[in-house]
Amino acid sequence: MSQYYRYYVLIILTVVSMVNIMDRLIMSILLEDIKAEFAMTDTQLGLLAGLAFALFYALMSIPIARWADVSNRKNILAGALIIWSGMTALCGAATGFVSLFLARLGVGIGEAGGSPPSYSIMADYFKPSERARAMGIYFTGAVLGTGGGLIVGGLLGEWLGWRMTFFVLGVPGVLLGVLLYFTVKEPPRGRYDTGNQASKEATDLQRTLKSLARNKVYVRVSISFAMLTMVGYAMAMWLAPIMLRNFDVSLGKVGLYLGITYICGGIPGPLIGGYLTDYMVKLDSRWRAWIPAIAVVCSVSTFWFCLSAESLWEFLGFFALTYAIFMIPQGASMSLLQSSVGSGERALGTSFALLVNSMVGLALGPLLIGILSDALAPTYGAKSLNYALMTVCGIAALIATLCYLWTSKAMLAGPDLDEITDNAVEQSTSAA
Repeated sequence: MSQYYRYYVLIILTVVSMVNIMDRLIMSILLEDIKAEFAMTDTQLGLLAGLAFALFYALMSIPIARWADVSNRKNILAGALIIWSGMTALCGAATGFVSLFLARLGVGIGEAGGSPPSYSIMADYFKPSERARAMGIYFTGAVLGTGGGLIVGGLLGEWLGWRMTFFVLGVPGVLLGVLLYFTVKEPPRGRYDTGNQASKEATDLQRTLKSLARNKVYVRVSISFAMLTMVGYAMAMWLAPIMLRNFDVSLGKVGLYLGITYICGGIPGPLIGGYLTDYMVKLDSRWRAWIPAIAVVCSVSTFWFCLSAESLWEFLGFFALTYAIFMIPQGASMSLLQSSVGSGERALGTSFALLVNSMVGLALGPLLIGILSDALAPTYGAKSLNYALMTVCGIAALIATLCYLWTSKAMLAGPDLDEITDNAVEQSTSAA
């Protein structure tokens, strides 16, 4: 298989990730307009931004992931992409809280078939020693989706209104789904797995669940990643409302400024983190957990200065730094998750990890912030959301750091075993 084609597939999957995140998070830039039209509370906004999406996203991800472990992953991904894009467009037809909640449930159902097949496909296109870099490139799609969604969503929301914004953003995903279906090839499953990884393949759901439950590294990194995700979704969902409430700035400028900041701060993070991780694990595999622990501590520290800023440009500057540091552990975390399980478990293992991410990071995080903001509003006014965000993010970051260190204790000291596996595959291929 051509080296160039591998990276074509990676680019397509990265763009899919971009559309995935854009459709998932477009709600954030439109929250204040939706709140005004339907007279909602911050708690209701938290439900729309988090639970409405996460509920069926979490529930459907398991059967879809199991399906992806035994069926054509490319076809599943293409169909899911078309479904969630159509449901995004349907959000624009909402008549109130209930109908918008139901439309967001539909987006969650579609997006449940997005990430698990993508991660599994990438693991079969890239060798173990290349996966952190590949995952780092893949995570730039999330950055571009977040930043691009904010820019486009803010401008469209100001020019056309929030309803038409949902309609316009639903179309590209349908076209991309068709392109993916006709141009991406399903790779041989488990092509780079030998020895330890191959022995972990499971033939049925019960065996897979038992295997995952006994896997200390998998369980611990899943918990760690969930708390990291809570911080990420908190930023993504609530920073636009904070800017609109605390600074004299229009919706279009909020989307533009925040979107550019996400892109400028977020793109270097996963790329640096991916290459740094692939280098450091040659010395000690535990760097896959240590790098995220260090990054989380540093990012939450700069985030405090961001939320305490008195000027818009100070706010944006500190957030750019925060997000760049925050994105460093993404590739390391996901590569550790993929490397901790066998090829027959990857899609399902990823799905269980994302289920925890969804219920803890996405469903619970924004809701807790909304509830706390409403509780603090009588005392702190417009600043209540700032304090709520910092409180929840600070606690989540502390738990994430401790859990990553806990994960490292379950890992082997010394060079990464994936490197050894990769070398064996290389030698076997050369001999053949």
